[in-house]
Amino acid sequence: MADSQQATVGGGCFWCIEAVFHRVRGVTSTACGYAGGHTENPTYAEVCGGATGHAEVVQLTFDPDIVSYDRLLRVFFTIHDPTQRHRQGPDIGPQYRSIILYRDREQRETAEAVISEMEAFDVFNEPIVTEIRPLEIFYPAEPEHQRYFDKAPDTPYCAAIITPKLQKARQEFPRLLA
Repeated sequence: MADSQQATVGGGCFWCIEAVFHRVRGVTSTACGYAGGHTENPTYAEVCGGATGHAEVVQLTFDPDIVSYDRLLRVFFTIHDPTQRHRQGPDIGPQYRSIILYRDREQRETAEAVISEMEAFDVFNEPIVTEIRPLEIFYPAEPEHQRYFDKAPDTPYCAAIITPKLQKARQEFPRLLA
């Protein structure tokens, strides 16, 4: 068995991304948090204000013997719109940008290759604006944001925004999502 690896991605509200990845076979843990900015130890309120430079992200720990980093990125691109700059649906601001924070050269090259392939096949009919940058530090979000969908699946936001993302991911990756 290979050692666990980590991936950090953001594509809108972290509740949405986390809800899907928490159900991916081979993902052993997920954590909502903040990365890519300049403010140390930011709070949710500060990040939502848009001035911290941070994006809402999810850090995944995964078993590469079960699910590859490449495959995780393909799920990521299925559950958000990487052509929207600084927003996802109703969530607007730089904290909701599409971002991949890599840990090493291999992750960077994999992210670049996946995006190049999607652009070559014109998957989105618009340019992909996903940032690819090194992960400097990940700040975990407050406890109430962890596994939010599992705690409140019937709230209007979860029902309208997260449930359709889960359905789409299950449709696109039926053997991968639990």
